Amino acid sequence: MGNKQTIFTAQQLFYRYRDLAPQLVPLDYTNHPDVKLPYELIGSMPELKDNPFRQRIAEVFSEDGEGNMTLDDFLDMFSVLSEMAPRDLKAYYAFKIYDFNNDDFICKSDLEKTLNKLTRNELTEDEVRMVCEKVIDEADLDNDGRLSLEDFHNHLQRHMKHVNSPAWNTSVILL
Repeated sequence: MGNKQTIFTAQQLFYRYRDLAPQLVPLDYTNHPDVKLPYELIGSMPELKDNPFRQRIAEVFSEDGEGNMTLDDFLDMFSVLSEMAPRDLKAYYAFKIYDFNNDDFICKSDLEKTLNKLTRNELTEDEVRMVCEKVIDEADLDNDGRLSLEDFHNHLQRHMKHVNSPAWNTSVILL
């Protein structure tokens, strides 16, 4: 979830979850499986606090869609974002994270939000528009002006051979 990858056991993750709010999460969690930690606690974790997508990540992985997480949500998030997760699963969740309006497509406004978060709003509107148009032009296989999960996945697959090229890195980051 950052530059440093760490593998956690389920028990370690339980204690990480509990440490965020020991007053809310009992040691015997089995009797209280409906406990949810608020987004404010999740978003303050070292793995997320500097990530421009921290709120969106929490929303996507939370059952309530608001970023408040149960232990299961928390475990799912760490599992998918670990280095051990399959690429297809990572791509699926990246797609969900970039689909800000939750319509199962990445449209121009989703790409604009993604790019603005990545660049911390340092690009001009024209630069953002140009990059978004280029991404849609390259990745939109059915020419409907938006990216489906299939478009997204195909674009990633086509560019996997260029993993170390700056162009591939930009495409993956944007997609």
